[in-house]
Amino acid sequence: MKLYRETLTPQLIQYDDFDDRGEVRYLPYLMYFHRASYRSSVINTDRLGFRLSRGPGGQTASAAGEVPKGPVKLLMGSSTALGIGATNDGATISSRLWSKYAPSAPWLNFGGRSHNSAQELMLFLFHQHLLPEVEEIVILSGLNNLALSLLPEWQRGEDGAFFFSGEYFEAMDELRAKARKPAKAPARSLTGLLADRKPAAAAPRRPAERKRTLPELIDTAAGLTGRHLESLRKLVGPDVKITYALQPMAPWLREEHAPQEKLLFEELNSLSSNGSFEENYGIIASIEAGRTYAEALRVVTEKAGARFFDLNPAVADAIKPADWLFVDRAHYTDEGHEIVTRVMAETLGLS
Repeated sequence: MKLYRETLTPQLIQYDDFDDRGEVRYLPYLMYFHRASYRSSVINTDRLGFRLSRGPGGQTASAAGEVPKGPVKLLMGSSTALGIGATNDGATISSRLWSKYAPSAPWLNFGGRSHNSAQELMLFLFHQHLLPEVEEIVILSGLNNLALSLLPEWQRGEDGAFFFSGEYFEAMDELRAKARKPAKAPARSLTGLLADRKPAAAAPRRPAERKRTLPELIDTAAGLTGRHLESLRKLVGPDVKITYALQPMAPWLREEHAPQEKLLFEELNSLSSNGSFEENYGIIASIEAGRTYAEALRVVTEKAGARFFDLNPAVADAIKPADWLFVDRAHYTDEGHEIVTRVMAETLGLS
């Protein structure tokens, strides 16, 4: 039996290969980034893993590939900015901005699959030396920080959780257990004779946590976002225009989804081994939650010296009930990329 995902969105099969967990590039500090020099009809990356942007006349550009002379503009963010769901590199938001809606300068794709706001910041920090003058930065993001705020405190820590952080800490626990030195004991005692035997690795006890309220989740996510935006502002200086745009997400956009979206969302729920989307993310997945989160982001963004726009109401006003925007709840079809790009360019005044 063929899945709706395979028949309605066959390009996602290529993204599955691109995102193969067995091929993840684990990197110092950044944790992980895309496969480098990846080639396909759907998605292509340069020697460091940045997705290619396509501009007028078939031009291509990326941070570690062909870098245009003169000022450039950056689209930062996570997988939505990267363009998961687009059928080719030219259908992504950075490409549509460069080729159609804001062509005054090339737009480079600085989206990072599964990245949070700290990783978005570090991706720029570690690669700014590759860039010419940066004229403008648009950050299309927001969902990941809020979703990761649902994770327990031992994964969030002071700097926020990241995707696969549970696996990371479990692996570190195993390494510590292997490296642990045996306790010293008096010579000739039975304890001493057995002291060189390392104790069996035991998983550390994690404290039980109560479920956090929506205001607490929003406070965590917005607080981290504001902190990292302030660092980015100091890094690029006062003359670079920075705009933070809260990404359109299906549950934040409208109550009633297009027919294709309903089929895909229901199928994703049925295929999940960890419960439905609503069971895992229901507390953050409503129009009201999205608007409340947007207001919190507005405060921290403006404090950091950047502009803020919630694109969800603007996109909701621009679509019809039958418009099919999403391949899943966070990523867009080609039509979705087109609509979001057009609305973003108009709303943000991009040129």
